[in-house]
Amino acid sequence: MKFNRETAIRCVMLMLGSAILSFGLFNVHSRSGVTEGGVLGTTLLLNHWFGISPGVSEFIIDVICYALGFKLLGAAFLLYSFIASSCFAMFYTLWETIGPILPDFTNQPLIAAILGGLFVGVGVGIVVRAGGASGGDDVLALIINKYTRLTISKSYFMTDAIVLILSLSYIPLRRIVFSFITVTLSSFLIERIQDLGANKLSRQSA
Repeated sequence: MKFNRETAIRCVMLMLGSAILSFGLFNVHSRSGVTEGGVLGTTLLLNHWFGISPGVSEFIIDVICYALGFKLLGAAFLLYSFIASSCFAMFYTLWETIGPILPDFTNQPLIAAILGGLFVGVGVGIVVRAGGASGGDDVLALIINKYTRLTISKSYFMTDAIVLILSLSYIPLRRIVFSFITVTLSSFLIERIQDLGANKLSRQSA
């Protein structure tokens, strides 16, 4: 992969998307109790029923997902995903250092669900359009999208919905409803941003 103007644009998009995503997760999701599906929801499910630490399970799941991404989506995809994940960690640390900027929406779960969905949808959408992934969730959705007839939004929603339905085994239905709102909105936005414009950035292959 050569570093040129297109690559530079991709890197800027990966940084921007990671910044938006991490801002939303820190300021909205982590404080409001509105959970996500996908890998995050899976780690919480495994922790509740089997006592497996989310730190351990998330690492294992992400490694498996990125290995599949490397094999099925190419080396360039893996590189862009590494950049996005590194930027996410950097920006999340920055937001932690600065402290909360938005109000606490714990008692306003609908607002938290909508606002959280906006941040996740826009952030992940930018990262995906740049050719990368911010986590194992994105990798699975992109693989499903590539090898099935499902759109990117349906691929995201399917993986999230399965985990959220299983999470009903220990999370009250009222909380899950708000989680469905946020993942529905974020899935919709991810696809719209990925398809935005006539000249989309095409993914590079290894």
